[in-house]
Amino acid sequence: MFRDLSYNQGLTGSLPASIGNLKNLTNLILVGCGFNGPIPDSIGSLSQLRFLSLNSNGFTGRIPPSIGKLSNLVWLDLADNQLEGPIPVSNVSTPGLDMLIHTQHFHFGKNKLSGQIPFQLFSSDMTLIHLLFESNELTGSLPSTLGLVQTLEVVRFDNNSLNGHLPLNLNNLSRVQYLFLSNNKLTAPLPDLTGMNSLNTFYCKLPPSNSGPLYSTPPSKNCLPVSCSSDQISSPTCKCAHPYTGTLLFGGISFSDFRTSTPYEILEWQLLQFFQSHQLPVDSVSLSDPRMDLFEYHLLDLAVFPYGQSSFNRTGIFMIAFVLSNPTFRAPRELFGPYTFIGDNYEHFSDEPANSKKSSIATKIGAAAGASVLFLLLVLAGTYAYRQKKRAERATKESNPFAHWDSKKSSGSIPQLKGARCFSFEELTKYTNNFSEANDIGSGSYGKVYRGTLPTGELIAIKRAQQGSVQGGLEFKTEIELLSRVHHKNVVSLLGFCFERGEQMLIYEYVPNGSLSDSLSGKSGIRMDWTRRLKIALGAARGLAYLHELANPPIIHRDIKSSNILLDERLNAKVADFGLSKPMGDSERGHVTTQVKGTMGYLDPEYYMTQQLTEKSDVYSFGVLMLEIVTARKPIERGKYIVKEVRLAMDKTKSLYNLQEILDASIGFVATPKGLEMVVDLAMSCVEESGADRPTMGEVVKEIENIMQLAGMNPNVESASSSATYEEATKGGSLHPYSDDSSAYSGAFPAPR
Repeated sequence: MFRDLSYNQGLTGSLPASIGNLKNLTNLILVGCGFNGPIPDSIGSLSQLRFLSLNSNGFTGRIPPSIGKLSNLVWLDLADNQLEGPIPVSNVSTPGLDMLIHTQHFHFGKNKLSGQIPFQLFSSDMTLIHLLFESNELTGSLPSTLGLVQTLEVVRFDNNSLNGHLPLNLNNLSRVQYLFLSNNKLTAPLPDLTGMNSLNTFYCKLPPSNSGPLYSTPPSKNCLPVSCSSDQISSPTCKCAHPYTGTLLFGGISFSDFRTSTPYEILEWQLLQFFQSHQLPVDSVSLSDPRMDLFEYHLLDLAVFPYGQSSFNRTGIFMIAFVLSNPTFRAPRELFGPYTFIGDNYEHFSDEPANSKKSSIATKIGAAAGASVLFLLLVLAGTYAYRQKKRAERATKESNPFAHWDSKKSSGSIPQLKGARCFSFEELTKYTNNFSEANDIGSGSYGKVYRGTLPTGELIAIKRAQQGSVQGGLEFKTEIELLSRVHHKNVVSLLGFCFERGEQMLIYEYVPNGSLSDSLSGKSGIRMDWTRRLKIALGAARGLAYLHELANPPIIHRDIKSSNILLDERLNAKVADFGLSKPMGDSERGHVTTQVKGTMGYLDPEYYMTQQLTEKSDVYSFGVLMLEIVTARKPIERGKYIVKEVRLAMDKTKSLYNLQEILDASIGFVATPKGLEMVVDLAMSCVEESGADRPTMGEVVKEIENIMQLAGMNPNVESASSSATYEEATKGGSLHPYSDDSSAYSGAFPAPR
């Protein structure tokens, strides 16, 4: 028997003791309801129970010791309530949580539990994977028995009042990936944790960003502060300059006293040593404004100051951006977790050529010493230039996997491509009118996007990598080989690439009707009736299912969102932008990543929490996309998260599930759109908290096909062509999917003018 009455705010009052009479109940899920009062002790009579989720209610009182009798329990979630008192363990007369040796999830965070963590709570017989007691009022030290539970992967005791030393045998927990112990009163020294082979880092939650800057690199004591012009900044060595700036995003930090300057000073010193050891033109670095974002990433502003001059040349900026973005530099692991670097635009390149001073000196010597010395200098310069050319050719051959490949030949190519070809730089220059502004149709984190016209008249889209996005040659080769194997009518096709003159460009098919995001927002002028929305959802689902189940190797997209679903001339959906995608072999399913990637609002909470990447992370994002299709709302809008809003408002006993205020009115509700409730049900199944409870994309495709058939639609008929409204809008040249500068490039392209 299964009971899921989650997110019914009308379910209030206390949970009746008669709940214990449901002897055959296996799943009791009452998440986000309005219950209060104590959890009845009779709940311990549900001997068949496997899943018990009472989180996000208003339950008070103590945790019933009788829960310890639920020997079949796999999932126990009592988080986000008002439970208080000690953690119950068994004794001669009463049961306790220590008896739940088959339970894999203990979720007790965000309560008022107090007292010490019982030594008896843990044993080597337990099979716990998640142990979450964050944000309670627990005191005392962590018991050494915690080190006996060797199945643990995520441990959270942050935001309590724990003290003392960490137990030495934590080193035995080789499977732990995340250990949250911040905001306690723990004391040094840390034990040896080298045996925790899977551990990424400790995590520490910083105060909100509006609390003001906590650290900023001070000027050196060996110099006097200087006054700089409005467009320059004083460096730590008291020199006015134009620094290269950006933001470091860390997955977490290990120190709880984030107001101390020591960790930042260590990071500064290691950054400077790294730059200088690699002979980069860096004088000093500064860090400032540590803060947290919505996903609790630790953000830190970085400024890198040039050596010997007031600004960097292009080579210097390129090399610094390269080592930070790869990332070649490794932050001290004992203090900082994995990071991502986002560089700002640099507009102060040095106008003086690198060899201008040498040329000036050579001219003076030539004038003074006469023609013979000048001749000697020319010979030396010629020899030097020849050697530099040979050295550059060798470097090119080593770094360019296509160095010996003749792009004009149709065979013998090094990259193993399927249906894609190499374009020369000269060709693309011609097709884009020398990469003119008129052909510039968008930009994003990868670089600019240009519209090109082939000699046949066919339109193409060219993504030109900017300096910070250029990959290594072998990485680029691997990416184009992967993308060239993707062939499906609901996936944007790669037509070719360019790898010349230090340039990296990807050439895609041109998709004329913009993105789904444009259409839902009204920007494109396309009328989005209910039939059209269903067909677009089906097309996008088929494309994603192909990537998961039929592509070789399978691919996890990692950034499914409405701006990455493009619409062709017949409004068929095409999945686009594989900039974050990851090939997924059988051995990589459940792969733990070093950096969580995706877009806020679409990001799978389980993936963010564990950094364990599976295809179910894409399924979650697709569920958010489906909610966006029926509401025309962005996932996060004015501080409200669409998934939570739908859950709170949803009432299946009422018409349209009581979602009239949330659903997009342009769908039309004079007659209930057929299948709308089923689409909402499917979307909510995709955004289940646990990936194991979500359907596969293949199952999503079948369900959408079923919904369409029940609504009297043929799922195998292509979408209709663009509406007259849209075509009239494009004639005037007003349509431009990239007019919003705050939007990153989505892979969509405006109609040709």
